[in-house]
Amino acid sequence: MKRRLLLPALALAAAGVLALSGCSGASGGGAASGSSDELKGLTGDIGAKDFSEQFILAYITAGILNAHGADVKANTKLVGSANVRQALETDQFLGYWEYTGTSWVTYNGNTTPVKGEQAQFDATKKADAAKGIAWLDPAPLNNTYAFAIRKSKADELGVKTLSDVAKLPAADQTFCIESEFSTRDDGWPGLKAAYGITVPDSNVALLDTGVIYTATQKGDDCNFGEVFQTDGRIKALDLVVMQDDKQFFPVYQGAFTLKQATLDKYPAIADVIAKVAPLLTTEQMQTLNAMVDVDGEDPQDVANTWLKDQGLI
Repeated sequence: MKRRLLLPALALAAAGVLALSGCSGASGGGAASGSSDELKGLTGDIGAKDFSEQFILAYITAGILNAHGADVKANTKLVGSANVRQALETDQFLGYWEYTGTSWVTYNGNTTPVKGEQAQFDATKKADAAKGIAWLDPAPLNNTYAFAIRKSKADELGVKTLSDVAKLPAADQTFCIESEFSTRDDGWPGLKAAYGITVPDSNVALLDTGVIYTATQKGDDCNFGEVFQTDGRIKALDLVVMQDDKQFFPVYQGAFTLKQATLDKYPAIADVIAKVAPLLTTEQMQTLNAMVDVDGEDPQDVANTWLKDQGLI
């Protein structure tokens, strides 16, 4: 799985080498011309997990912080959620964008999500505060799990929700999922129990993340594919996301995280990030992600263009 799973942790020394050597260039290095300098003196790396959305967010963050006097760089070289979190905890990263569901389940050891977006955010923020990690006000984006189907087939079957899917004849209940999703408590086993899905294993194809989107669009291996809600390929491939009407999946709302000590020293970070966060809706991230994953654009270019288009740099 390309994001938010608890991958086997690399040795700390290796993580340190990657973090220190993986600094990227143009979105870091000095304030933008004619901009403010309330973050003068703030240096370090903005981290990212190893997928496009995180790369874009890291470059957006570095760009906006530098426009306000910081001298930070986006680091997109570290692999694995656990390693990125560790890099923050050990001060190798200044901060990075995290998802509430990831921290709540993976880093704080909870097996049951909190119902409701705001309630989940508040609970996660409180849990991480005890560890000295601050969560700034979140973006509206929710990069949660979802199941999608090609639009023509959705119209044919008349499905809009996962409850609708569970009521279909077994022959129509075919699924493409990732191998790791197939064993997670917040994945396939829990979903089947929550919605009463009882299809045999032969109705489920285990595929790599990227393959699932195209397989779902073709409809040969499955009708319903496991996707991430902000993925740009959903719109590009004309897929329809099924509503999680029983709110089974945890909320994966994105927010910038950093050490509380850093925020105490540079409280203006919160004000600067607040210029960006409200603009990052699920739909906006789908569009930005599609520029990278579908159109092949560079994440740094996408981030910088977006910041300029929004009048932020």
